[in-house]
Amino acid sequence: MLLVVDIGNTRTKVALFENDRIIEIYILERENFLKNFKKILKNFNTLPKIVLSSVGKLDTASLNWLQAHTDLLEITIKTTLPFQNDYSTPQTLGIDRLVLAAGATLQYPAQNRLVIDAGTCVTYDFITKENHYLGGAISPGIALRYQSLNTYTAKLPLLQLQEPADLIGNSTAESIHSGVVNGLTAEIDQLIDLYIARFQDLTIILTGGDGVFLAKRLKNTIFAHSNFLLESLNSLHQYTIENDKKNLSRL
Repeated sequence: MLLVVDIGNTRTKVALFENDRIIEIYILERENFLKNFKKILKNFNTLPKIVLSSVGKLDTASLNWLQAHTDLLEITIKTTLPFQNDYSTPQTLGIDRLVLAAGATLQYPAQNRLVIDAGTCVTYDFITKENHYLGGAISPGIALRYQSLNTYTAKLPLLQLQEPADLIGNSTAESIHSGVVNGLTAEIDQLIDLYIARFQDLTIILTGGDGVFLAKRLKNTIFAHSNFLLESLNSLHQYTIENDKKNLSRL
């Protein structure tokens, strides 16, 4: 069994894998991460292996405890990955984007891949069929778009995600919903079109907290995987084990 831990900007997700299949998913408060994670560990007679990636702030005490008391693999920019990283500033590349790119490389071999992660931000990550990571794009996610309209204007209200009643909003609230939802949908579809025009054999993977909501609105054919980052951590763990075995056999 394997526990994969994804510490994001807004929440922490923990998934229990057995034979490459998700058995259970836990959502934890980041403020009490270690306390709640220890509760999960009490469910096991033998501690499972753990693979962790973090774009949020994991406090030093929690990380030190995990390193001392568990079999932990932390994904960092130094982790061996199944692709060549051609990003011009690799030290600034988010760990979540690295993990998603690794998962796309391992799960969709020998094809061009575009991973779209619709979370706090919407990230686009492109990996060639020759397994070169080139980069992509970053833009505000749905929640950030709603928040910015409220924060940077005097009178616009803070709204929650809602399906627009029509393309043409006939009230301020409906105009905001149309602008946010239709605007982001148009952005994603247009960027996909631009990638398709440049690259053949393109596989598109959509994931993230808003991925399911957006998937039904997009005109392009995509693979929607709500738990793709968790699955990618599992795939990357297996890849790391196999890579270590190959390195040992060469000694």
